[in-house]
Amino acid sequence: MCAVFALATSLTTSLTSVVAHAAPDGAAALAIVQKNNCLGCHAVKTQVVGPAYQAVAKKYKNDPSALDKLFTKVRNGGAGVWGEIPMPPNPNISDADLHTVIEWILAGAKS
Repeated sequence: MCAVFALATSLTTSLTSVVAHAAPDGAAALAIVQKNNCLGCHAVKTQVVGPAYQAVAKKYKNDPSALDKLFTKVRNGGAGVWGEIPMPPNPNISDADLHTVIEWILAGAKS
């Protein structure tokens, strides 16, 4: 009975790990950026006013603190990293939606 319990626990832990690292939902992320007018300044593959999402992914590819940095930058706004034009703050996007979008961007912004 103990061996069965140990196997079940191991499988549950493995499945939880896989689910926790699932690819971000591109359709959900795109819906969030459309709803919050992010596409007025950004696009997936090309620079508009701000950088392309795929350029952001490339820039932060090897930065383990990228999620936190980008969360703060999007929430509070910022300037100087991608040019002279500042990004305005975005206080009305929920934390969950903001995490979804940033995780999607960092995963390569694929729909």
